[in-house]
Amino acid sequence: MADLKFRTHHGMVDILPSEVSKWQFVEQVIRKTAKKFDFEEIRTPIMEPTGLIARGVGQLTDIVSKEMFNFERGDDQFVLRPEGTAPVARAFIQHHLSQYGGSQKLFYIGPFFRAERPQKGRQRQFHQFGAELIGSQNPLADAEIIAFMLEIYNQIGIKNTILNINSIGDPETRLVYKEELKNYFKPYLNKLSELSQKRFETNPMRILDSKEKEDLPFLDNAPRIIDYLSNNSALHYSNLKKYLESMNILYQENPYLVRGLDYYSETAFELISPDLGGQDALGGGGRYDLLIEEVGGPLTPAVGFACGMERLFIAAEAAEIDLNQPSSLEVYIVTRGEKAQKWALEMLPILRANNLSCTMDFMDRSLKAQMKEANKKKTKYAIIVGENELTSNIFTLRSMDRSEEVQLGLDELLEKLTLIQNTSIETKE
Repeated sequence: MADLKFRTHHGMVDILPSEVSKWQFVEQVIRKTAKKFDFEEIRTPIMEPTGLIARGVGQLTDIVSKEMFNFERGDDQFVLRPEGTAPVARAFIQHHLSQYGGSQKLFYIGPFFRAERPQKGRQRQFHQFGAELIGSQNPLADAEIIAFMLEIYNQIGIKNTILNINSIGDPETRLVYKEELKNYFKPYLNKLSELSQKRFETNPMRILDSKEKEDLPFLDNAPRIIDYLSNNSALHYSNLKKYLESMNILYQENPYLVRGLDYYSETAFELISPDLGGQDALGGGGRYDLLIEEVGGPLTPAVGFACGMERLFIAAEAAEIDLNQPSSLEVYIVTRGEKAQKWALEMLPILRANNLSCTMDFMDRSLKAQMKEANKKKTKYAIIVGENELTSNIFTLRSMDRSEEVQLGLDELLEKLTLIQNTSIETKE
């Protein structure tokens, strides 16, 4: 096979028709669950101002420093969005959504982009679903956002998960805690990984997030942020746990769980799956009460989560959950001869007007090849048309799964197919 002239960019993949059904199924579950929880969908552009992401995510994060797809047009600088929360915050400010009153409950599904080394479950173009509950500082909102996230996985059937929670406190708490961390790690600094040595000065809390083998021996005895929480942060965290328990949501406390983005405060949570191996995170989130003010809006409390679609598929496969939904064509018109093709072409819009999915052959193939194609598409019924059928106005309707045939006039044919479609709709409902 000759070398292809054009290929996808490294870390970006095509989603082929044979795979699309599982994406559609998961998206359908997300949207149905969102409706139950009273979340509304928001769709933001895949291109955002560089300054928004830099201020929202944090100048010192890996995302901003080395993982963004940057480009310019004139004097304007843009990036392909690497995450979803800052764009939603921008939309909240730009369109004055706070004027709607009450809290805003928003969710999104879409592609995101990071110029990092591709790995299992994470490509340079990856897909996430997430949600933001904006306007409430009450830990009730934290519990609601966690419940929404968990229900999506529950509806899909992914049950082998662990919910980790922690509090990373308010800004004052973190100032004190970061100094305690630096005092703890300083004697071991030359033994830490190169990445953690860099983080020691810029964001020592990120060392706790490390998966580097050099760092692991020093993590278990590190100071815990929950021992430094202010009274308000301690109360927020205590109430969150009470609310989760009242909702029968199981959790485990992970005192070293931190969120890697600068806008987080108070609640942090992560959903992990042992089925994913070393990179076990399905998704996570937390509270970001400072973000909206940071990107130009009024001080507005908020909490949210984001989960990876590709990682969800890996967990589903490990749990032997088949997400591919069987799709079948309702009618395939099998034609013999040019006149039959013309008749079929005229019949297709009539059938489609009656909400029937249908097609015909467009390649002048033999009757046998057309029937084979109809079987491949899992077609329910085939209409077989040739010159004899057109002359007599009597058509053969073949039930493909039962291999049974009936001869019908055109009016009877349409009536039977419409009845089949109505019955199918009632069954689905």
